[in-house]
Amino acid sequence: MQSKIKDIVDASMKKMVSWREHLHAHPELSFQEVNTSAFVASTLEELGIPYQHGIAGTGVVALIKGQNPEKHCVALRADLDALPIHEENEVPYKSKKQGVMHACGHDVHTTCLLGAAIVLNQFKNQFEGTIKLIFQPGEERLPGGASMMINEGVLQNPKVDKILALHVYPSMDVGKVGFKPGLYMAACDELYLTIKGIGGHAALPNAYNNPVMLISKLLPKLESYLESLSDSTSPFVFAFGKLEAEGATNVIPEFAKASGTLRTMDEQWRSNIHKKLKVFVADFLTSNNAEGQLEIIKGYPCLNNDEILTENCIQSANEYLGSENVELLDVRMTAEDFSFFSQKIPACFFRLGVRNEDLGIIYGVHHPKFDVDKNAIKYGAGLMAYSALKSFD
Repeated sequence: MQSKIKDIVDASMKKMVSWREHLHAHPELSFQEVNTSAFVASTLEELGIPYQHGIAGTGVVALIKGQNPEKHCVALRADLDALPIHEENEVPYKSKKQGVMHACGHDVHTTCLLGAAIVLNQFKNQFEGTIKLIFQPGEERLPGGASMMINEGVLQNPKVDKILALHVYPSMDVGKVGFKPGLYMAACDELYLTIKGIGGHAALPNAYNNPVMLISKLLPKLESYLESLSDSTSPFVFAFGKLEAEGATNVIPEFAKASGTLRTMDEQWRSNIHKKLKVFVADFLTSNNAEGQLEIIKGYPCLNNDEILTENCIQSANEYLGSENVELLDVRMTAEDFSFFSQKIPACFFRLGVRNEDLGIIYGVHHPKFDVDKNAIKYGAGLMAYSALKSFD
């Protein structure tokens, strides 16, 4: 099976690279992936694979039915959207859309899934069950296309028993993959803090209550408070990256605002912390004769890789790529909306090495010079197909 898959992938490599370069050159932002979705649909049509489109707006779902298609269903997922980043690479497939770029590798994910579809369609008489291909919009933006597709029934008809996905990993050399059984990625929430003080002339301190000074006092207090509530089993990230105060050198504004993120690794602790943070902020504002609020917009949950499924996928990777090319990964405080799938059914989210220092491919995701070694595509497509087929054993 491995040899045949590799032969199919090698024969399809030129086609897959052209797909990736087309997608990279024509990126679309979250929930705007109209042309990307159409490209996926037309490619599936060329491959003779039936599909549905328009799910969660621009999502596409295809089915590859084997023998006895109702027996078991394995899903493979890829995301479609790009980021609001201006590309700085000078390559023939550079983004043609000003200020929009596939800087997180979703063009590679989509290509790998289409490549896996080529393989799996040729193996459909050799497995019992159905393979569901999920091309998902809006991974980069709340509420996350995964949650929307789930709400629209993507895990039903047929009922999905397990799901796999990959993600590019610029820290890892091309040809390698990485796995982390169990809890892998953080839950992610957005924080919006507003403080209303009393504005006025800076030269008259008795006449105003400066919200800029209040917010500068509150932020470190909040971080210290969180640290007092956490322990080694509940790592967190609490960071604010935006401050706003429309004053001047001698003008004290009425409002000061801060926007940030909270990353946590325990769903129960996360829920409790939300409540405690809001109470802490309210008490601080009251004690400082100010008004305001902390708004917490709940984002993606923790991503938990099913232990048994992930160990099986590691074994498949050892067989397909060689154990020397398979690494175990550490917990990450980044977030991924694939986590919504992992909260519903057994899931495995693994990393695909794309780095090649000799080619200058060294930049991380969300960087304007992010790129991948094109050979990553054949490893990703082949391993996705092999892992899906092995999951029927």
